[in-house]
Amino acid sequence: MLTVKSSPESVLAKAFGSIPNRLQLAGGWIDQPFVSRHNPSPPGSMVVVQIEPNFRPMDRSGLASGTRAVAQRLWKGRIPRRPREQLVRELYAAENKGKAQPSGSQDMIGLLYPGVNRLDYDYASNGGVFPVHIESLTSSRHARWLEKVLHLLPVEPRPEGYDPLEIMNLDPKWVARLGRSGAMCFDAIRRMDVDLLGASLNETMVCWEKLLPRVVAHPLIRIDLKKLLKVYQRCYPGAMFSGCGGGYLIVASREKVPGSLQVQVRTE
Repeated sequence: MLTVKSSPESVLAKAFGSIPNRLQLAGGWIDQPFVSRHNPSPPGSMVVVQIEPNFRPMDRSGLASGTRAVAQRLWKGRIPRRPREQLVRELYAAENKGKAQPSGSQDMIGLLYPGVNRLDYDYASNGGVFPVHIESLTSSRHARWLEKVLHLLPVEPRPEGYDPLEIMNLDPKWVARLGRSGAMCFDAIRRMDVDLLGASLNETMVCWEKLLPRVVAHPLIRIDLKKLLKVYQRCYPGAMFSGCGGGYLIVASREKVPGSLQVQVRTE
């Protein structure tokens, strides 16, 4: 009797579902109105990348796994064929219903918009909740390049009870720099410039430490995230954490980073 083997893609789809994952790059936190309202030169930008769900991310690690779980329940595991703008708002409402501290809309956009996306936020429009403009790169050329130069190192999920917003120093000068780091990141990917990409990741981490110091240093975080970050930033063009409290360390490098994972960018 002939046995037909399932393809790896079909097996993974059964295990993890077909809804993609989301990777956040430079400029994160500018999507939050409490940050963007202090930007003296809006809009401020950040970058999200839609990636294939070919691995299960650690929970509480900055890859929007919580938002993805809401999308799985809301849409029975498959994204509806409706306008993406409508779906973003629908998922945002479902995710943040009853929350005192709502998650930013970049989580939803990253799950729903293919390719590499620059999200431009201006507090004067939509209250800063949704971007005023989205610029996308969906060419296979850019996707394959990004896959080669992004390397993810598992660090540790953010701890239970951890609050990254215990200390906020929302200096407009640093908010503006944060928003510019996202534009720099998108430009780097468009130009396929690893050094500029790394610089944008490094700039984001500097801004995070200035604006929200608990993102990288907190009594509940067991790992010295600052020390770990500096080691990789010295060895490679740049690095940043996937989210507050650790998660994954995202390294920009032309060479393979020992122990790292590669992602597959979804472009359609």
